[in-house]
Amino acid sequence: MDKNNSIPILIPLDPNEFWTQMRGIIREEMERSSRQTVNSVPVAEIPGLTEKPLYNMREICSLFRITKPTIYDWIKHGKLRRIKIRSRVYFLGSEIKHLMEV
Repeated sequence: MDKNNSIPILIPLDPNEFWTQMRGIIREEMERSSRQTVNSVPVAEIPGLTEKPLYNMREICSLFRITKPTIYDWIKHGKLRRIKIRSRVYFLGSEIKHLMEV
């Protein structure tokens, strides 16, 4: 890097060493976050809850191995009913269970 065009960093490190350390920290954080699991309580451990009440679009796509246009087609033809909560779309767990049995 040309000394005339460099931006001064007010840290007591050489700029190259600073950026090397920053990249290392970011890499470590990315690896740690990819190893962590979400700390959610499984449905079976919530007293009185025996099945998941709502599913989102992504979960439906992965569960049935279909795409969003297929879900929109199911909604259009009355095979699936959507529930809007604010700006998000969900589907009732009981309806999903029924679809899986059909």
